[in-house]
Amino acid sequence: MIARDLHDPGLGFITITRVEVSADLQHARVYYSALGDRAARTNSGKALERASSFMRRQLGQRLRLRRSPELAFVFDESIAQQDRIEQLLQELGNAPAAATEEPRSPTEDDDDEG
Repeated sequence: MIARDLHDPGLGFITITRVEVSADLQHARVYYSALGDRAARTNSGKALERASSFMRRQLGQRLRLRRSPELAFVFDESIAQQDRIEQLLQELGNAPAAATEEPRSPTEDDDDEG
């Protein structure tokens, strides 16, 4: 629905990562991630908020609900955190070999001399 029906120029490339719906189906928290820098992320968030009433109506019509849930959009920080962890792991993988070698115990050194 977002890709086909929303034509807001502020809406960047977003991915819906998960949706949490209240037990009474009155509220839905929609988590999303967006490509780009902080400004692009902010613009996408504002565009989603502007379109929330349109999307709520569309959901009500398509799902045939008596009352459509109120949509709250939340940027999903977990994707950015995963990217950061992956970047750190790659940096550790590119560390010099001397720094990653296991130290030898003193008894191993003594055995070589004798």
